[in-house]
Amino acid sequence: MRAFRKVGGTPIFFKEARGAHAVDEDGNRYLDFCMAWGPLILGHAHPRVIEAVEKAVRDGLAFGTAHRGEGELAERVLCAYSYAERIRFVVSGTEAVATAVRLARGSNGRHRILKFDGCYHGHVDSLMVKAGSGVITQGLADSAGVPAQVAADTLVIPLGDMDALEQAFRDQGDSLAAAIIEPVPANNGLLVQSREYLQRLRELTRQHGTVLIFDEVITGFRFGFHGYDKVVGIEPDLTTLGKIVGGGLPVAAVLGRRALLDQLAPLGPVYQAGTMAGNPVCLAAGIATLAELAEGRVYEHIEALGRHLDAALARHALKAKAQLPRIGPIVWPYFDVNAALPRAASAITANAVETYHRNYRSWLDRGVYLPPSAYEVCFLSAAHTTADVDTLLDVLNTGS
Repeated sequence: MRAFRKVGGTPIFFKEARGAHAVDEDGNRYLDFCMAWGPLILGHAHPRVIEAVEKAVRDGLAFGTAHRGEGELAERVLCAYSYAERIRFVVSGTEAVATAVRLARGSNGRHRILKFDGCYHGHVDSLMVKAGSGVITQGLADSAGVPAQVAADTLVIPLGDMDALEQAFRDQGDSLAAAIIEPVPANNGLLVQSREYLQRLRELTRQHGTVLIFDEVITGFRFGFHGYDKVVGIEPDLTTLGKIVGGGLPVAAVLGRRALLDQLAPLGPVYQAGTMAGNPVCLAAGIATLAELAEGRVYEHIEALGRHLDAALARHALKAKAQLPRIGPIVWPYFDVNAALPRAASAITANAVETYHRNYRSWLDRGVYLPPSAYEVCFLSAAHTTADVDTLLDVLNTGS
């Protein structure tokens, strides 16, 4: 997406950003609703985060040892995820998912993974797969360089299909090491799932001894000072985090109960390590971000923006051209008012995608930067205002 392959033309090169705005190398100023693909819930260059990072830099860029920041950020995260007792910091969401999958396999001695079509979990080889035409399929690699035998260890079923879910566990449940899902799928459209579907997944994984992984790289700390597990009242066995937990710097994590996490080295036999994991400068950004979020005002502001968006859309001309489904601060411009909102990636219409991509350049010309792909979501932040929301609606109404 950064290469603008979907929308065409020369990609933007940003050089600086503050609050809700960014400036490119040509001096053009944009109202940003991409927010670095989600980490910047406080906006660009938030003063509290910048101050914390500057102090950490003066103390040293990296230590290669344990340090105070690891314990402080761990306590903040585990306070928010009440079911979890241990956490391991890594660098990226992809690495967090890879660690969670390895941990699941090491815990029960199985090797097969269940994932859901339309959910994205980073570029882990075994998860770079998609569903075929059947209800339940063996994985087919989405990327060159992923061996067929690796992809074949992954079962893929249609997202939201209860019958397919039941069949998967009936046929393969006792061989599944883990089932991984975005509890709010937001990387292939905003495909909000029912609580009943997630609850049934939780029941089936427990019945079959399968580790349930909630991939909350996008949703962690997005809807309040907690995870989506609290929103729906469903606890997974492992959670992967990224984006917000690093406050704009590369921090990710896998967390869960002691019985699972203690199987990671050095306490257990499942190996994981990384030179830059737990980097003090990066963790300082995460600590400052979570400290700001814990005060609550950010969530109140963002929810007020969301309510304003909903109310404004109801009387705006855009409603004749597009739907804007929203959950918390996540908004998805869907340019097809003649189709029901998709709950699976396969239901996203070609018309919606083509219309978004065709009009993208006109939005840039109006000074609004959105994700350069119709499948990606937008993010409201603490730096946005109701006037910014109104601008978004006006700009989305331009074009054909």
